[in-house]
Amino acid sequence: MKRLSISWVQIILYLVLALYAILTLIPFLWAFSASFKPLSEIVGGEPNFFPKHFTLNNYKQIFLQEPLFFRWLLNSVIIAISITVSNLLFNSMAGYALARLSFTGRRFWFLLILAVLAVPVQVTLIPTFLILKAFGWLNSYQGMIVPGMVNATFIFMMRQFFVNFPRELEEAAALDGLTTFGIFRHIVLPLAKPALAAQAIFVFMNSWNNFLLPVVILFDPEMFTLPLGLNTFKGQYISYWNYIMAASMVFTLPVLIIYSFFNRYFIQSVKFTGGKG
Repeated sequence: MKRLSISWVQIILYLVLALYAILTLIPFLWAFSASFKPLSEIVGGEPNFFPKHFTLNNYKQIFLQEPLFFRWLLNSVIIAISITVSNLLFNSMAGYALARLSFTGRRFWFLLILAVLAVPVQVTLIPTFLILKAFGWLNSYQGMIVPGMVNATFIFMMRQFFVNFPRELEEAAALDGLTTFGIFRHIVLPLAKPALAAQAIFVFMNSWNNFLLPVVILFDPEMFTLPLGLNTFKGQYISYWNYIMAASMVFTLPVLIIYSFFNRYFIQSVKFTGGKG
């Protein structure tokens, strides 16, 4: 009787998850379908899911007729990769220091990082703008990259991972003559792939989808990122939803590639990041 009840619970759970997956996929599939429709069919009001007049002109328009599209794509790639790599390095170093090293003020810095987690990003937007203006970094790559080079959330996540990391491996490496940095570089980081992969996915997605900071500090169309560039297809009197849908599909592709590449490590990270404090 108990086994029967458990199986019914599992069936219901799978049905709920399947329903949620379908509801999540429908908007994406509609956007994909709309990217092959002419504008008149999208705004016509007919609830057709599949295009009646299939066309590739939307993709031809954004790739061949929009001169800045590839520049926007390049800007987004440079900024997202730079932010992701710097976060993987600096967040990991900070998390390891908070978890393993003894230094004056360690508890203070840890509590300060926890306090930063409670501050909404909107609160820091104006101070960030003023600081970047003082440095002369408005409308520049460094203005987009430097504010996002570290993240308190992922410092905390990496700290939790390293707290649960087996000390025996580090002690054995120390006996073999490795320095603290050598242990971190050759022992800890290679075994931290699950946590690093999870961090890479979230950091890349946050940077790739970032619209708030670019709209504040970027004013030259050649420096626009893709989210900001897509906004130019929306006018006061008409919005070219066919071009927006096509560009959105191109915009989504790198995120899917990153997630697919790191997905095998993502689930493994869960069991490491919620342990003892």
